Amino acid sequence: MLISGLFMFLSVSANKNFILKVEITGFSDNRGEAYVALYRENDDFPKMAGQFKGKTVIISNKTAKVEFSNLTYGKFAVAVFHDRNKNGVLDKNILGIPTESYGFSNDARETFSSPSFSSASFTVTNATSIKIRIH
Repeated sequence: MLISGLFMFLSVSANKNFILKVEITGFSDNRGEAYVALYRENDDFPKMAGQFKGKTVIISNKTAKVEFSNLTYGKFAVAVFHDRNKNGVLDKNILGIPTESYGFSNDARETFSSPSFSSASFTVTNATSIKIRIH
């Protein structure tokens, strides 16, 4: 009985439409917009072309807020960058170092590379809220 109840709970949880709310802070100004990308475990994290869902949002009071809806229970990660010139890409210098601010869920950072999905991932259950500070 306990096992069948557990399977029933897991199957119901997998079919729910959850919402993820993301608040991004740390913008130097309100210029441009924020590009926010949501990834699942098998997506190409953190490549912007490899995301599950992506949204562009306005920045107000040096903060941006975005919601992703119709999500199922599971692990996700978020990458965001401040697209100051609205060209749709994270600008980099000739050495490949980003010239626009960016951040990841869990404040995941690596010294010389992008963080792994596992270091940036979190579990979405019901209505989930996270905060990201860009640098």
